[in-house]
Amino acid sequence: MMKNIMHKMFLSCLKATELIERKFQIELSVKEKLQLKIHTMMCDACSNYQKHSEFIEKGLRKIKTKEINQEEITELKKSIITKING
Repeated sequence: MMKNIMHKMFLSCLKATELIERKFQIELSVKEKLQLKIHTMMCDACSNYQKHSEFIEKGLRKIKTKEINQEEITELKKSIITKING
C-alpha cells in the first residue's frame, strides 16, 4: 500500500522535467504541482533545471512582447560569445 502511494507521489527526473516545461504552456493539476514541488525539493538537478527554464522562458516572453531593444540583443550576444570563448 505505502509503496503504491510513494510510486504515485514521487516523479522520475524525466517526468519532472516534462512537467517543468509543460507548466509554461498549460496549468498543471494540483497533483502535478504537488509532485513537482516535492521532487524539486529533493532533487538539486531538477531544481536547477527549473530555475534555468524559468529564466529562459522569461527572456522569451520579453522578446515576444518586444520589451527588449536591439541594443540589448547585441550586448547579450556579445556576453554569450565572451562566456563561450572563456
